[in-house]
Amino acid sequence: MHQGGCFCGAVRYVVTAEPFNSTLCHCTMCRRASGAPCVAWFSVPRAGLHFTAGAPAWYASSPGIRRGFCAACGTQLTFEDARYPDELDVTTASLDDPETVPPGDHIYMQSHVRWLQLADSLPRFLRTRDEGARELP
Repeated sequence: MHQGGCFCGAVRYVVTAEPFNSTLCHCTMCRRASGAPCVAWFSVPRAGLHFTAGAPAWYASSPGIRRGFCAACGTQLTFEDARYPDELDVTTASLDDPETVPPGDHIYMQSHVRWLQLADSLPRFLRTRDEGARELP
């Protein structure tokens, strides 16, 4: 079980399912939504995330995409894609202990900011790992 929440503590959650697809996303939308060069995410079945205090506000960032965030402090918490109705992505850094869900790869490297030098050996994909993208050397 993993617990987490926003910066101000108004929204808290518990993850009761096993995380999967842990990644560092470099897409322009995640960068803009977070103000960071990349965002660490992991996926869980929708039924595996429960809000225990407060509830996120929602922003439809593009057709079929919804981002959950704390309306009080702005912390980005979740990402929903209508193409995958049974799963939800959660920001890894919003976990109380983000060390417990390390990233397994990098996605959307096609829009990676060049001044961020990556020194890990994780797989890197131009787009997503399942959209026919090729892994980068």
